[in-house]
Amino acid sequence: MSSESISTQFDYSKLKSCGTDVFISDKAEIRRPHLVEIGSHVAIDSGVYITTQAIIKDYIHLSPYITVIGGAKSKIIVEDFVTIAAGTRIIAGSDKFMGAGFTSVTVPDEFRDEVEFSTITFKKFSGIGTNVVIMPGVTIAEGSVIGACSLVTKDTEPWTVYIGTPARPVKVRPKEKMLEYAKKLGY
Repeated sequence: MSSESISTQFDYSKLKSCGTDVFISDKAEIRRPHLVEIGSHVAIDSGVYITTQAIIKDYIHLSPYITVIGGAKSKIIVEDFVTIAAGTRIIAGSDKFMGAGFTSVTVPDEFRDEVEFSTITFKKFSGIGTNVVIMPGVTIAEGSVIGACSLVTKDTEPWTVYIGTPARPVKVRPKEKMLEYAKKLGY
């Protein structure tokens, strides 16, 4: 086996905590790993970029090229059995862009625009399609699914499918089978 085919992994010792059966690609970038807690049975793929605090529970898949921004004062919470698909943008913190100052992290704080720091929560069994954008402070409700290329600006309702820009509810999602399987896994 050539050295090129051997994949290295992220340095787990830098994380606040880490469970078992965890894979984090060495091509993932977690800017503040000391603020990140990871459960068990988690896969974080190449190109995932996280700048916030994070609580990532069990049976989670963060697909390639997900961006989570907002800095150390913002947070994401990803509860059990959540999948977030490739290319999703999670905006947990952002300048308000209302002219109160510069919109850049490179200028001193006294000259900065107002900044909104928030927590974005993904409740159990939720799913996010590819290239979704989620704005600050949103909660994706239990079992809620967001279709590809949608823009989420408000909290969602449980076990409901959303699509569009802005995301709007289109149908109810069945939950019985997932709840049954989760119970068999001890959840």
